[in-house]
Formats: sequence, structure tokens, C-alpha cells
Amino acid sequence: MIEKNKFSLLGRDMAVDLGTANTLVYVRGRGIVLSEPSVVAIDDRDGKVYAVGAQAKQMIGRTPSNIRAIRPLRDGVIADFEVCEKMLRYFIHRVHQRRFAKPRMIICVPSGITGVEQRAVMEAAEFAGARKAYIIEEPMAAAIGAGLPINEPTGNMVVDIGGGTTEVAVISLGGIVNSASIRVGGDELDEAIITFVKKEFQLALGERTAEEIKIQMGSAYPLQEEMKAQIRGRDLVTGLPKTVVISTEQIRQAIEEPVQAIIDAVKSTLDRTPPELSSDLMEQGIVLTGGGALLNGLATRLQVETNMPIVVADDPLNCVAMGSGMCLENLEVFERMLKTTPSR
Repeated sequence: MIEKNKFSLLGRDMAVDLGTANTLVYVRGRGIVLSEPSVVAIDDRDGKVYAVGAQAKQMIGRTPSNIRAIRPLRDGVIADFEVCEKMLRYFIHRVHQRRFAKPRMIICVPSGITGVEQRAVMEAAEFAGARKAYIIEEPMAAAIGAGLPINEPTGNMVVDIGGGTTEVAVISLGGIVNSASIRVGGDELDEAIITFVKKEFQLALGERTAEEIKIQMGSAYPLQEEMKAQIRGRDLVTGLPKTVVISTEQIRQAIEEPVQAIIDAVKSTLDRTPPELSSDLMEQGIVLTGGGALLNGLATRLQVETNMPIVVADDPLNCVAMGSGMCLENLEVFERMLKTTPSR
């Protein structure tokens, strides 16, 4: 009976990859149990949550005046504290289905956020019902999730491209030797497509349409076979629906600036890496994680620009969540690399 109770307490602890685009929840002893878009629909008449996650994402750009579909995180940090707390509370209750669940929680944050922003994340977790909140930096979690030997005295380099930020870090002996965190990610690629189509075709696109175009036609390096596709939007001149034909070359041109910013962040981090670790990186290569790692041709482009071997992680979308989950499973081992709030 004691063992059963002990396991039920362990199972309540959670690791949360609180991403700009998606939130993933790992429960101790159970693995990743939830993956939902970081979107909340609020009814302005009474302030109540109308929908969360995938259901709320479908409402973006399609809601009546009294309902707002909000993304509470921007550039990897909390933009709307109250809505973020409601979203976290919803996810906690959905995972545990117990009214008084008070889990310990590990939350992933970008390495470049300020102390104030870190405190906001911890407080959001505590207000949402966490008994104790820990913070882990995303590149460290991504490296653990990708299976890199972070505790060895060798250099490991990870590039985690998320929705709001790109994290570049060189890791050795369980710590980050140097890193770069830029607020460029999947969202900026979407915005670049929207801006390009508006300028070239006088066509207004929505966020969801731009994201679909990026996934289906986006590339960072010339393709063997270029493609064309029809896209639909609102004509800015007439105000009527309009269809235009766009090519993969044009999409590549549209996203060139944010892609180059990611490459420059990788180069600047390599430039600051000690020579001994640089030689390790030449052997082991750079590991790409996050949704941005799936951008067609990005690995090839990075390899050409840096002359380094590039490896895309086996499960790039889940690396950060899996890494923070592994920390949760072995909390005593990893606790020294986590930042925390006092016990309550």
C-alpha cells in the first residue's frame, strides 16, 4: 500500500515545455501525456476560458467580437500573465483530473530571459497550482532529450529552434560553456511570409495560412525540384477573396532574413567556443532540435555555411519535453542545474 501511494505521488510531478507555439506536458512515470498549441480563447463578457489548445487555435481569426483567441507567450516569454496562468491550470487539471493536485513542476525557459521573466514563469506555475517550481534552460533540456553526453568533458552543441526563440548552446561537463538566444523562430518565419505576400501580391494572409505555407513550401536551401502552389487570401485593393500562385523560390526569398539570423547566431557561438571544444564539435557535429529543425534544407544550409557536420535529432519536436522529463525522473541527479523557488 505504501509503495502504491509513493508511486501516485511521484506520478503527479510534471515537466512542462512552455513553448510559444506549443505546450508539452511530461508526467513522471508516464511520459509525454499532452501536446497542445499554446492558445487560449477568452470570453470578454465574463473573462472565462472558452477553449484551450487545439480547439482555441482553430478559432484564431474566426471569433465573434466577444471572444478573443490569445497566445499568452511571445518570443519564449509570458506576454499575458493571467491568461498563461489559466492555461497552465487547465493543463494541470486535464492531466491529473484531481481538484487538489499540487505537483512539483519543471518548466523550460529560453536561456536569454531576464530574472524578472524567470520569476514570472515560476509565479505563473505556482498560481496555477504547482507545489514547487523548477526552471531549466531550453538548450540544456534539448541536449538531454537528444541523448547528448552532457556530463562528459567533451563539447556538445545544440541548436533549438522554437516558435518564438532560437537557442544555441555549447555544453560540457553538465553546464553551458557559451550560448546565444535570439528572439527569432517559427513565428518570425510566418510573419516574413505574410509581409512578403502583402508586398508582392497585395494579398492579406492569416497566421494559420502562413504557417501552412511554411510547413508545405518553406525551405532554406535550393530544392532539387522546385514547386508552385495556389494560396488564398483577401485582396488588399478590392477587399475581395483572391487566389495567387506562389513558388518555393519565392517562399525561400521571403524567409531569408530570419533564416540568416539563425545561421549568424550559430556562427557567433562557434566563434566564442574554446579551441579544445571546437575540435570535439568537428567530430560530433551540431544537433538541431525544435520545430524549426524540420524546415526543409536547413541542415544542408547550416552545413554549407559552417563546414560542420549537422545532425537533426530523432524527435526534434519533443526533445525539450523529453529532456525536462528525464530531469524529473532523476531529480536528485539533475537538481544542481535547476533553478527553483523555496518550498512551501
